[in-house]
Amino acid sequence: MTEYKGYKPTIGLEIHAELHTETKMFCECKNDPFAGEPNMHICPVCTAQPGTLPMVNKKAVEQVLRVGAAVDGGLADFTEFDRKNYFYPDIPKAYQISQYKYPLVSGGVLSGVELTRIHLEEDTATSQHESDHSLVNFNRAGVPLMELVTEPVIHDAESAMNFGRELQLLLRTLGVSEANLEKGEMRVEANISVSKTDEFGTKVEVKNLNSFKIVGAAIEYEIKRQVEAIESGETIIQETRGWDEDGQKTFSQRTKESADDYRYFPDPDIPKFKLSEIQEFSKDVIKKTLPELPWQKRSRYIALGVSEEATETFLYNQTLDELFTGVLEEADKNIDISKAVNYITSDVAGLIKNEDGDVTRITPENMLVMLSMIARNELSSRGAKDMLSIMYKEGGDAEGIAAKHDLLQSSNTDELKPIVEKILAENPDVVEKLKAGDGKMMQFFIGQGMKATQGKANPQMLSQIIKELI
Repeated sequence: MTEYKGYKPTIGLEIHAELHTETKMFCECKNDPFAGEPNMHICPVCTAQPGTLPMVNKKAVEQVLRVGAAVDGGLADFTEFDRKNYFYPDIPKAYQISQYKYPLVSGGVLSGVELTRIHLEEDTATSQHESDHSLVNFNRAGVPLMELVTEPVIHDAESAMNFGRELQLLLRTLGVSEANLEKGEMRVEANISVSKTDEFGTKVEVKNLNSFKIVGAAIEYEIKRQVEAIESGETIIQETRGWDEDGQKTFSQRTKESADDYRYFPDPDIPKFKLSEIQEFSKDVIKKTLPELPWQKRSRYIALGVSEEATETFLYNQTLDELFTGVLEEADKNIDISKAVNYITSDVAGLIKNEDGDVTRITPENMLVMLSMIARNELSSRGAKDMLSIMYKEGGDAEGIAAKHDLLQSSNTDELKPIVEKILAENPDVVEKLKAGDGKMMQFFIGQGMKATQGKANPQMLSQIIKELI
């Protein structure tokens, strides 16, 4: 951890994530904040017309409870929604429906970080500022929004970034949110303070950090700013700050509000909930709906011998992971899993990056046939790479592609011997070095043999012929 002149940084995160539901949180409008046209998916409820009443989205409640069960938090028995009062153009009611005293989830741990709570609220509208006026788009108003609050137990920027990535991965694994920061589907706020004692310093909130890189940069900057200010005799004030990407620094926005400023009180239009009376919301039932969680899959892959780097690639790329999972399900004990990992995380991943990302033509079955051909010395590494590229672009089965495109590896002594004889004759000096015991020269000759056969020769057979001839 970076040293800050004896000061200890303390960081707590507040992370919002838009939930993936068909409709908004309190009305039947389509949940589509990125609709092409402004104000397409709105109604009297989400635009706060007089006399309208909210209806709670049961699916959104379930999704937050699934997140809570995944992090082993306490799921609420009694819960209610509250009004969080503040006036801003993107809040049509002049209050936000949120949760205060009775959140859906209390406690839990994720990535080694203790959680305070996870609750459910509605998202705001979006403001668009022109040169002489501002416009408000209500497509996002009322979208279900999960807020997760950590305990102030993070002490460096790297840990904060890692926590954010792990939460994003969890939300995607559960299918509750795409959690794309660049689109605003996930928004990170960091509460940062520094102190030389065990007592917390004055916290400063840095809002709307829209990439993990920015989260790290903002936290690092703010820690150093606070330390330098205190060392210069200044007093840190509790405030909200923003991030200036061009200047790579935080800037003051407003004095930080306290809970009292929001005048929370229970929403009188929404009934109280006794979740224990809803059977499908019990923790045991919800846990049974959870897929394999990221840390569980991480442990399983590492136990199989998959490298940490490849494991993270699979965790963060569902397309590659589905291909690998299919290979694992169909593979027998004779298949070299490490080769499957290498081809998927390097060659297939490269094809996705450079093309359109569709790997449906590369099936687990074809991958297994290809790996079997490699094990039988029928296909070289170069041939396998070419096969995957052809399969990706044109489709076809592995054996058919090998035959059609002349990719089969040659182990025919009668074909390879004249080629080796010619290479040896053209490099007498290298032959002498090999005879003198320079093992590197063997690799030179094998390389020349592979080049002469356009990668089709079996390297083991080349080595055998070379040894026989010298």
